Amino acid sequence: MESATHTQEYGMRVSPRHIAPAFAALAACFLTMDACWLTLIGPHLYRPALDALIAPAVDGVAAALFYAIYLLGLTLFVVVPALAERRPGRALARGALFGFVAYATYDLTNQATLAGWPWLVTSADLAWGAFVSGVSAWVAVRPFVVR
Repeated sequence: MESATHTQEYGMRVSPRHIAPAFAALAACFLTMDACWLTLIGPHLYRPALDALIAPAVDGVAAALFYAIYLLGLTLFVVVPALAERRPGRALARGALFGFVAYATYDLTNQATLAGWPWLVTSADLAWGAFVSGVSAWVAVRPFVVR
């Protein structure tokens, strides 16, 4: 019954046939953009501000878990509803909000609990989280709603 309500409410039933390639596009876009951010901006933003806290090597398991969980959340809460509504603009807006909230959870918790956590890092992360999540969600939805 839930899927019938979902179809009536949004106008399109979203099948796994659409979700899988949308997820692949989302992941490719997000991971590529985030890799660029972390390699090009990271050393100039994070290293000077957080050098004492940065591990000598990335924990691959933790990073993989973050990306898997985050992209799953972005897919379920943003991409699937935008596919159902056939509105890539909604994917952009909701993706940006999702990213802002998720990155705010991390950065503002650090801001509140870690001595010397810089506001510059928090501000940059919030903007980045909103941007990368919104753009990636739009990229995931747009090909499926072009007429």
